Amino acid sequence: MKSRCCSGGRGLEETSHACRACDVGTMLVLPTLAARPLRPPPHLAPPPFASSWNCRTKRTLLQPGPFAAGADTPRGRGAPLPEPEQRDQLLLAALHAARLRDEESRRPDPLFIDPYAAVLLSLDVAHQASESLPLHLTPCADHYRLTTRYVDDKLQNLITSSDNFRQIVLLTDGMDTRPYRLSWPKLSVVYDVSPGRVFSAAAQQLRGAGAKIPRNCVLLHTPLESPSLQEGLCKNGFNGNRPSLWVLQGLPLFTSSSLENLLLVISSLAMKGSIFIGELTHFPDWTAAADMVSEKDRLENLFFTQGFQVSFVHYENVARDLGLGYENVAKDLGLGLAPPRKQCGRVLLVAEQLRFSDAQMESFRTHFERTEEDADEEGFEEL
Repeated sequence: MKSRCCSGGRGLEETSHACRACDVGTMLVLPTLAARPLRPPPHLAPPPFASSWNCRTKRTLLQPGPFAAGADTPRGRGAPLPEPEQRDQLLLAALHAARLRDEESRRPDPLFIDPYAAVLLSLDVAHQASESLPLHLTPCADHYRLTTRYVDDKLQNLITSSDNFRQIVLLTDGMDTRPYRLSWPKLSVVYDVSPGRVFSAAAQQLRGAGAKIPRNCVLLHTPLESPSLQEGLCKNGFNGNRPSLWVLQGLPLFTSSSLENLLLVISSLAMKGSIFIGELTHFPDWTAAADMVSEKDRLENLFFTQGFQVSFVHYENVARDLGLGYENVAKDLGLGLAPPRKQCGRVLLVAEQLRFSDAQMESFRTHFERTEEDADEEGFEEL
């Protein structure tokens, strides 16, 4: 009963894989989706620029108004960001993304408004962030803005159309302001997984600006540098017997192995029917996948092995849904979009979890054991 299985179901959008099904009573599993025996969760190696700063994860349920900050966050006005020589590249990458959000917010007809992006910026990093970063850490301006709007809309649609999604996991660069600028239903728990140093710096800045999340909601942080993300999220109260939404935008993933390890963690935690939304960059170790089709196939297979049914979202479709013809996006947005997939090698996708989580399988096991014990007792009484 330790293996995990999935039941058939239709995907969210276009998909090339057939649905898988199993009967819970007999627990028959297709070989391709049969889970490996339970084992300790994989360790996501800290990124090359990991910081020595620690970010405590203990949080308390928000009372009306106050900002959910860690015990190590000083009170009063937020402290300034570290001096340029103290900044690492992960911090600069997050600042660069915040600058893109601030620039978009200041346009006459913005795709989105982030009132807190400017709080995270300082004049001396406006150009440094974009000039000194490697390509895989530099968000592509045009796609980043479209992705941000798409993820915002997708999140809001999912949480308003269903009462089930009250666990939201944001896999970020540490400066994601969605917990403060989006409208969350009551009793929502937002988990932020990001580099601890960046999150600490951002939390101080946002606290000083009076940023707050909605009443009766809570924001909990799990540092990317944690020995075990799975254990860290569970200690913060993540419940694998409840549906969850997972959003990946900005989390530094440098190799395909880091993505594979992350998906293994999510697959173990996410209840069947949970949703994953994300933007992925091209991985340097996938040098053989030079064309769009082969890389998509690799991603699709990678998600499939962890029980996810994936659908790819084209940026031109996002622009069209916003009432913007892809050919005219450069003119309408002032972004200068290149043909699809040629900018920064990024891909946008949505996936649905078809497997049961570890917590669900444990619940099934306990239920079946109790049923067997009751049956044995009844048989003994008949004798």
